[in-house]
Amino acid sequence: MSEVASTRAGRIQGRPSRRVLSFRGIPYAEPPLGPLRFRAAGPIAPWSGVRDATHFGHSAPQSGVDNWLVRRFIGSAAVQQSEDCLVLNVWTPALDARRRAVMVFIHGGAFLMGSGSTLLYDGARLAERGDVVVVTLNYRLGALGALDLRALFPGAETHANVGLRDQIAALGWVRDNIEAFGGDPEAVTVFGESAGAMSIGALLGTPSARGLFRRAILQSGAAQNVATPEQARRVAEHYLKLAGAHGESLEALRAAPIAELLRAQRETTLQLALPLGGLAFQPSVDGDLLPESPLAALARGAAAGVSVLAGTNKDEWKLFMLGDLRARRMDEAALRRRFARVLPEAAAERAYAVYRQVPDARRRDDPRERWSAFQGDRIFHWPAARLLELASRHSHDIFAYRFTWSPPLLERQIGSCHGLELPFVFGTILEPWLRPWLGAMPGARKLSHRMQEAWIAFAKTGQPGHAGLPYWPAYDTEKRQAMALGRSCASEPGFAAGALRFFGEEG
Repeated sequence: MSEVASTRAGRIQGRPSRRVLSFRGIPYAEPPLGPLRFRAAGPIAPWSGVRDATHFGHSAPQSGVDNWLVRRFIGSAAVQQSEDCLVLNVWTPALDARRRAVMVFIHGGAFLMGSGSTLLYDGARLAERGDVVVVTLNYRLGALGALDLRALFPGAETHANVGLRDQIAALGWVRDNIEAFGGDPEAVTVFGESAGAMSIGALLGTPSARGLFRRAILQSGAAQNVATPEQARRVAEHYLKLAGAHGESLEALRAAPIAELLRAQRETTLQLALPLGGLAFQPSVDGDLLPESPLAALARGAAAGVSVLAGTNKDEWKLFMLGDLRARRMDEAALRRRFARVLPEAAAERAYAVYRQVPDARRRDDPRERWSAFQGDRIFHWPAARLLELASRHSHDIFAYRFTWSPPLLERQIGSCHGLELPFVFGTILEPWLRPWLGAMPGARKLSHRMQEAWIAFAKTGQPGHAGLPYWPAYDTEKRQAMALGRSCASEPGFAAGALRFFGEEG
């Protein structure tokens, strides 16, 4: 089997990975270094000879990935970080003319961390199982990917949304080159989780992304995490103050050591976490790449030609409760104060009342459980329901899922928490470092196979149903049917019913 592929920029050498070929660290755009910092990246320069593509490239600069577990779950398998990070990875069954469906994954990490090279996202098992081409990619994160400096440095050559522009550039590379890897450029599905799914929600409303993908899978993220121009300017002003002398001019900012930029980024994130919902650095409406909010674009039918599969995990917020030390002593008064910090006074009192009415007695009597349910609804379930509703107005190929599996020994602590579905989708529950915790659990391997087959079927046909699952109906706003993916799988009505009890009226 040949391990050399020919791209438009030059030839690259891959290597076998399980029963497929992998190509790692392929540059898809020019390195955004020096004067190119805070600018859209141009095309990669061609090279001569055969370029080695057997090792992952650098991760985007980021903080908070020193912990071993974090590195494996949302950090990077690559040791080093660099602004020279605009690379992607390809897993393919063969370098032939089969024109397979292509699945392009956009990683999460709160727009602050993560990498396409994370062990969790190894595409070999998915490519092998589905006879599909799998692509993962890096994009600029944090301030380097999201600062809009145009109003603060008028006349300077800078762009907003460069992280989103990186994703579009990577999809352009896939369109232009994936045929050389046995893929079909006209059968591209983007799929992503958390900030990756939020990115896809933004891409669905981005004019320059139209035609680059045919289908979209959004896992625990939707189209609401896009800042207004006013919010984007506030973040940029705050960031420049914290950058000190480095923020006095664009030239100084471009010459600043990356460690100083990350320091100002961490401080900005902490100081603006509460008023901005924890995501200071995210895509923004810029009047250029994103002329309007993605939700407004979806309402107009901007993504009418795209099939959508979207869903959430039953206990999304439990992952974040693990690090919420103050929540361990939460009583009724503390819960009321938390509602008041994120909602207007009248809405806060209504939330306190509504979340006392959940049918689960354990959740009803535990303030921590009610806060976790509220946050999961606010940040994940309600946004997913809104996206599904708007998309279903213009297309019949809209589907929903609800991931309900939880580890038997940790069900109380983490439940079906945020991100838990990822190793099931990629099949990495069977990797040695995850098998004892997930892969060896009863029914886990069967569920992973079912989910992989559903994602693959959707990528190939626009329909996630397959022989191993019950009937999976399309989503409609009356029944709001979704496929429950857990120890048993079945279609059930009332997707995000708990979120709609409160946010359906408040939103």
